[in-house]
Amino acid sequence: MAPVVPRRRSRLVTLAVAVVAGLTPAVLWALPAQAAAPLYTALGDSYASGVGTRTYYSDGTSCYRSPYAYPVLDANQIGASLTFAACSGAKVADVSNNQLASLSSSTNYVTLTVGGNDAGFTSVITQCAKPWPYTCWGDIDNANNYIRNTLPGTLDTLYNKIRSRAPYARVVIVGYPRLFNESDCQSLSRISPGEQAALNDTADLLNQTIQARAVAHSFPFVDPRTAFTGHAVCDSIEWINGLSDPIMESYHPNRTGQSSGYAPLIKNTMLSTMAAADKA
Repeated sequence: MAPVVPRRRSRLVTLAVAVVAGLTPAVLWALPAQAAAPLYTALGDSYASGVGTRTYYSDGTSCYRSPYAYPVLDANQIGASLTFAACSGAKVADVSNNQLASLSSSTNYVTLTVGGNDAGFTSVITQCAKPWPYTCWGDIDNANNYIRNTLPGTLDTLYNKIRSRAPYARVVIVGYPRLFNESDCQSLSRISPGEQAALNDTADLLNQTIQARAVAHSFPFVDPRTAFTGHAVCDSIEWINGLSDPIMESYHPNRTGQSSGYAPLIKNTMLSTMAAADKA
């Protein structure tokens, strides 16, 4: 004999069955599916790969990609799936030939820091660091001439390739900090205050050139110079390494430079660019 269900309870059970049977499909249809992680590709040179942070992935390359580099920090912050293509020593041609494979119409974000190696900035600083009577004025002039006359065209070609491969991505172009506070504090490197001032001027020219080409392609430009002011080599709180051991760590942002200097600026630009695109 079937158990007797009280009349009030029976009505409640019937109502519940009706809700589940009749309304659940509509409710499930209305619920949004969990969004997939946005796809983010980080391109560029040692400033993007994280040289200077002293900890690197063992990925079978000599790219010195660091878990403390701004691409990793920002990918974690925005919940993105990162393709970390940036590589130490990369020039514009290296990015163009070796780093664009992951870009596609599905790519959501691209960041790029490149141009310093094309201008020979590392070799110029190395020459400046040699003891007297060596000087680097001619090397600085050569770098400036390259930045003015050759770099713009190479950047245009690269930016066109990025846009062609990732037509819907938010592409953020990232510049370089000024390295020096123009004081004579590192006896081993022997870069004079005058040479430091000239190198800072070259950094300004490099940023201005990169920014002009970025704007011409409608790419936002992140200028880190203001954020790094007061945190140059020889400042009381350095975000940039001075002459270091091993030598490759020299004159690159340290972990704080990446996390407090670069990462917040780039993340905010990526998200503000996304918000502007969503409103368009």
